[in-house]
Amino acid sequence: MDANGELNKSSSEDIEGLLSLYEASYLGSSEEDVMSHAKENTTRNLNRSVSQLSPKLNNKVFASLKLPRHMRMERLEARRYIEEYSNEVDHNPVVLEFAKYDYNMVQSVLRRELVEVTRWWEHLGLSSKLGFVRDRHVECFLWTVGLLPELRFSGSRIELAKTIAILLVIDDIYDTYGSYDDLVLFTEAIQRWDLNAVEQLPEYMKICFEALYNTNNEICDKVLREQGFGVQPFLRKTWIDMAEAYMVEAEWVKTGRTPTLKDYIENGVTTSGTCMALVHLFFLVSDRLTAENTRYLLDPYPKFFTLAGTILRLWDDLGTVKEEQERGDVLSSIHLLMKEKNIKCEEEGRKEILQLIYGLWNDLNVELVAPDAVLFPIIKVALNMSRASQVVYQHNDDSYLSSVENYVQSLFYKPIDI
Repeated sequence: MDANGELNKSSSEDIEGLLSLYEASYLGSSEEDVMSHAKENTTRNLNRSVSQLSPKLNNKVFASLKLPRHMRMERLEARRYIEEYSNEVDHNPVVLEFAKYDYNMVQSVLRRELVEVTRWWEHLGLSSKLGFVRDRHVECFLWTVGLLPELRFSGSRIELAKTIAILLVIDDIYDTYGSYDDLVLFTEAIQRWDLNAVEQLPEYMKICFEALYNTNNEICDKVLREQGFGVQPFLRKTWIDMAEAYMVEAEWVKTGRTPTLKDYIENGVTTSGTCMALVHLFFLVSDRLTAENTRYLLDPYPKFFTLAGTILRLWDDLGTVKEEQERGDVLSSIHLLMKEKNIKCEEEGRKEILQLIYGLWNDLNVELVAPDAVLFPIIKVALNMSRASQVVYQHNDDSYLSSVENYVQSLFYKPIDI
């Protein structure tokens, strides 16, 4: 830096060095002023120089400015980086060939897992029994690959995909399909968690509750067999919490009350499914479960649950606000923030939400260096959830961030040419 705190001339002309420092700055926390200053300086200098670079370097810089590596979904980034590395003049051809074989091998495993999830979904029959249910099990499995990219978590990906698929059906019931009176009954049924006490429910809710109840019990049985630990109370609590949070939103709509942004986000962390997914995965990915371990799942949940859930909630609103409004869901963090800050332009509101997301990432980075070995595996899952949120909900025409359909093809169906 020079005397004015700016990058000196020799540093500002070193584009590869600038890019490395820029990428590193995204691992900093909000309290690390040096990293924040580095982020500002490198962003400004890279934006200034991007039009003067060679096509190859221009593409690399442009992709990083659009989304730093630290925020990218791991398996998608693996494929993208293999292509980038192949264009480096000094690349090692043996390493490159091995990476391609490895990617294709993992892809074949993921494809087999997706077949199993598809078979389960078709056997469950919710989309054929309930006309409003959308076939989104492939998208659900995409989420699980984002959260659990390591090959060894095959069984956990399959079980989590099932829970997310059930969650999306319940989300549709609360958001658009169920009447208020029926939602009250449905919430009470979930609170009681008794398969014999659902006779008063409409038929479509009975079918959904049975699917939830049976799928949840299958996961509990799996954990009990593999680890000898009963997790039913913990998993059941996450579904009850979510149903009650959905009812809070239903009350807002029924009474015409507009929540504060703070209330909306706090409730939205639960309705996003974050706590449900992280609690399930705590048991599915932990090597040794004990009564002492599970103290982390008592209220309140660890801070990183909230951080990842808020990032997911905000990305969800940024990516689906128009679709949700067309389906009748009128609340979103964007419009609540615009109202509270008296912002007239929606684009400005979206930029503010993005700044909130980046601030939450700084806080999540702090959690990553926490010394607790028991929590570290699930903290990594929370980090990956934040990455996957960005992938699923930020749609544009860029080759890296194009659409869920393209991600599915890249991850599951299109091998890399060798």
